[in-house]
Amino acid sequence: MKRVIAIANQKGGVGKTTTSINLSACLAEAGKKVLVIDTDPQGNATSGLGLDKDECENTVYDLVLDQCSIKECMYKVENIPNLTIIPSNVDLAGAEIELLGINEKEYILRNSVDYVKDDFDYVIIDCPPSLNMLTINAMTTADSVLVPIQCEYYALEGISQLIHTIDLVQQRLNPKLKIDGVVFTMYDKRTNLSSDVVDTVKNNLNATVYQTIIPRNVRLAEAPSHGLPINLYDEKSAGAESYRNLAKEIIGRKDI
Repeated sequence: MKRVIAIANQKGGVGKTTTSINLSACLAEAGKKVLVIDTDPQGNATSGLGLDKDECENTVYDLVLDQCSIKECMYKVENIPNLTIIPSNVDLAGAEIELLGINEKEYILRNSVDYVKDDFDYVIIDCPPSLNMLTINAMTTADSVLVPIQCEYYALEGISQLIHTIDLVQQRLNPKLKIDGVVFTMYDKRTNLSSDVVDTVKNNLNATVYQTIIPRNVRLAEAPSHGLPINLYDEKSAGAESYRNLAKEIIGRKDI
């Protein structure tokens, strides 16, 4: 079953890009054909998968402004046969202003992805840490939204606003959109706080919570600086094992 998943949380530093990179790589490792779309102007998913974001001829920016076709901005990720990425860089920061006045601008990404999504088992969209037009485009394109939540005191801050936005998109732009579920990141088993946050979210958030919990892991933090996903940087690390388990859970889901 082909799926388009937006990875979103307007709170920064919760592991959205880390999850986008490593979940995609582990899905590809499992034999699935995966397309990553980097819709964050910071371009961290792009550089984290080994591309020089400033050297890419065509990016998401060019795509949304209709300056290239979607196939012209797709790049194969080195050393991962099943993984393709549409990169991003700082140019994308100005796209929202340039889209003012364009009719149906909420559907620009979806209309492009429709041309290629049958070529992939999964399309993973890395969203920026804000609820802007780029995030709306991602949600309009997606079948579901995966929400990473950091295991810290302010974990629930802004989640209600994110859910409200998902509801609005569902009502007005994309009736099929669902909350895929919540994945906990940066879990530190040495602290009571991490387990308290997990319990609080499970008790208060009406959404599926994935069994896999991503630990706070030094190797996960190091991998992006080498332009590698964790399963290539350190395949036996706790981070690699966790993202492989998350990929298995997602592959096994039948209810989305």
